[in-house]
Amino acid sequence: MNFRHLRTFVTVAEEGTVSKAALRLHVAQPALSRQINDLEVELGIRLFDRVRKRLLLTGEGDRLLVDCRSILSAVDSLSERAQLLRRPDAGVLKVAATPQMIDGVFSTFLHRYATRFPNVQIKLSDLVGPADLFAKLESGELHLGIGLLRSLEAETHEIESFPLPSVEFLAAGHASVPLGSAGNIEVADLARFQLLLLASSFEVRKSFDDACRVAALKPRIFMESRLSHTLLALAEAGHGVAIGPSTLPIHRYRLRVARVVHQGKPLQEPLTVMWNSHRPLPRYARDFCELLDAYMREVFTNLQAPARTSSRTARRVRAHRR
Repeated sequence: MNFRHLRTFVTVAEEGTVSKAALRLHVAQPALSRQINDLEVELGIRLFDRVRKRLLLTGEGDRLLVDCRSILSAVDSLSERAQLLRRPDAGVLKVAATPQMIDGVFSTFLHRYATRFPNVQIKLSDLVGPADLFAKLESGELHLGIGLLRSLEAETHEIESFPLPSVEFLAAGHASVPLGSAGNIEVADLARFQLLLLASSFEVRKSFDDACRVAALKPRIFMESRLSHTLLALAEAGHGVAIGPSTLPIHRYRLRVARVVHQGKPLQEPLTVMWNSHRPLPRYARDFCELLDAYMREVFTNLQAPARTSSRTARRVRAHRR
């Protein structure tokens, strides 16, 4: 038995077909099929049932999948520890965030980080959702994930986190659109407009939907999209009012912008950086958290920074309970 066979087994289980697993692993399909067959022969059990073109885990395969993931995670963790011992200021940092965060924050922040850590290679990916994030943190596919603190509330994995400034919600429309007064607009007053909203899969959208329910607002939705620039472009052209987090790159468009409030209080959600507490976090990853926090408070003046009592508090991470 070797680790390559175990990794092949896990990948096929996740992808469901040999063809998709072969693309992900960059292995020819016949070779991948042989590896699965060899593993089944060696273990003396059938791991998959072949149903048409799909491979479905058998009961035995499903139980072994958990153990194989744990073995591969331990091996990856050992490799990472060895790399840190060789050179603590160089390596790979795998980070995931929402497309809005990547577009509005990382597009400029990463240059600053690269100046401080030129020997760190950032591998960036966008988030599909909290479940995808926690699965990848646990498996080691990611070192860090940036999301809303609320996504940790029902989480059972052992996750540590570093607080970032809270995002507020902004309404953006054509320059001729009257958006509230004094730079604010009540959630209930958005009933007058066609709204351009992020897709319901995003946590920030769920937060806005919660605010609408509290305010007894049934929004008139003109369009939903995963692409923030689509919503902002439509708003600029006068097709509705875009609603999104304050990290959106609104400055790139000619828009009238107002902060969304409920009974005079801004709608906001705490952001956080998360990682698996069982995996070693290199020093340059912890510095990434602190530099990102400082950058957001410096550049996005409308973001609310969490209270900090000292520099020690700024370096502290919070362990989420099981």
